[in-house]
Amino acid sequence: MQDAQSPTVREITTLLDTWAPFRLQASYDNSGLLVGRPEAPVRKVMLALDCTEALISEAVEKDAQCVIVHHPIIFKGLKRLTGSNPVERTVLAAIRHDIAIIAIHTNLDHVAHGVNHKFATTLGCLPETLRILQPLQGELLGLTFYTPHDHAEAVEEAVFAAGGGYVGQYDQCAFRLDGQGSFRPLAGADPFIGQPGERSTVAERRSELVVPRWRLQAVLAAMRAAHPYEEVAHQVVALEHAHQDVGAGMVGNLPAPLSEEAFLDQAKSNLPAPLIRHTRLLGRPIRRVAVCGGSGSFLLEDAVAAGADIFVTADFKYHEFQGADDRIVIADVGHFESEWRTGEIIQAHLAEHLNEKFPNFAVHLARENHNPVHYR
Repeated sequence: MQDAQSPTVREITTLLDTWAPFRLQASYDNSGLLVGRPEAPVRKVMLALDCTEALISEAVEKDAQCVIVHHPIIFKGLKRLTGSNPVERTVLAAIRHDIAIIAIHTNLDHVAHGVNHKFATTLGCLPETLRILQPLQGELLGLTFYTPHDHAEAVEEAVFAAGGGYVGQYDQCAFRLDGQGSFRPLAGADPFIGQPGERSTVAERRSELVVPRWRLQAVLAAMRAAHPYEEVAHQVVALEHAHQDVGAGMVGNLPAPLSEEAFLDQAKSNLPAPLIRHTRLLGRPIRRVAVCGGSGSFLLEDAVAAGADIFVTADFKYHEFQGADDRIVIADVGHFESEWRTGEIIQAHLAEHLNEKFPNFAVHLARENHNPVHYR
């Protein structure tokens, strides 16, 4: 296969952005293209949880030009590249072999179809009961635009196709109001209706809908492309309410209550986890489960407020366990354990997504996925 037929690193990054927008990553995160040339062609991709020297060696062995990982190899920034530690050596090896590194981290945690959805269903939660535990604020916008009545349906369809008008499990949501619009083209204008210097009155439709902030530019471009006017009258406003479909953590219900002991045994088996650190059991059945893949102690109060009987996550510190205060059971299953099984499912889904868009290249699941924490 020729390089001309291969997608570029930029095209792969763009596809990932449509699947789990990089804008949704946490402020402390460093997701996106970390190493590599955006214009470089890619014939093979490798998927893994962590980017390590062993993973880059495997990529070289399999002739992969790009690795997509969950955890960013460059997280706190690099001041030098001397090969003095594993991070520097991994980055240097990637550069030496012209291998791009893309991280898809908290942006994948924050989307409804991402890590926490798979984590919760792995623990037995019913998919239809799941909702975001801490929805993101400031990610919803309101868009209003005006279209001549005969063109209104076509413009709305274009806006919907670009990602506007989604509310929860509904799409093509809009409010419409018919009325009269007026305007006067100035000298140099090329109006669709009327003549320069003359005021025109036209039957128009006012359309109002919500747009995720990360889809705004695509929605506006689609609106302008489908609209007959030279200048499109529109306004965009920030909405105060949270976006219920994106955010941290997830909470849902089991099909039937389980005892605390039975739920913890099931979690150990399904993840799998060699051990689970947990707070004092309260002798209450587990019906509602809150989860956060990776480090989730910041969501404890959200889990309590959501009425969860247990909060399953990782990286709780000694004193943080005391925050349960007999209101909820905290179960720390380990960072790797909270993400690896769900990561396998997501990687398989991502591989299908990549091959659907780019059918002429290969996607491999890396064999080098190992927990750096060991137990005796």
